Amino acid sequence: MTDARDEGLVLDPKYDRDGLITAVASDSATGELLMLAHMNAEALALTVETRIAHFWSRSRQALWKKGETSGHILHVEDIRIDCDQDAIWLICRPAGPACHTGRKDCFYRRVVGDGLEWVHADDA
Repeated sequence: MTDARDEGLVLDPKYDRDGLITAVASDSATGELLMLAHMNAEALALTVETRIAHFWSRSRQALWKKGETSGHILHVEDIRIDCDQDAIWLICRPAGPACHTGRKDCFYRRVVGDGLEWVHADDA
């Protein structure tokens, strides 16, 4: 038996108990993973409508337009949803660094044993 959410063409996001869905953003030119965040229904709708990435800030409990204060907007070129519609993939053209630290992406450290190391020497 096939679930319509898994196989159909109706957008029916499966939000968690807090009304959120996980979203990842990658660079359309390089394919590199830029960041992970969460969206509520309003953030997803604004992203679809404006083609600018919007998220829900769990720490501030507020809607968040990526780059609103820094100018580092994520211009969304494609939006994909996974098979059971509980994760969003934004394929973006970033206008500057994606990470709040000023780095190109949020994944600048790797796990080694029980510690971390820099992925690129210039990130240190």
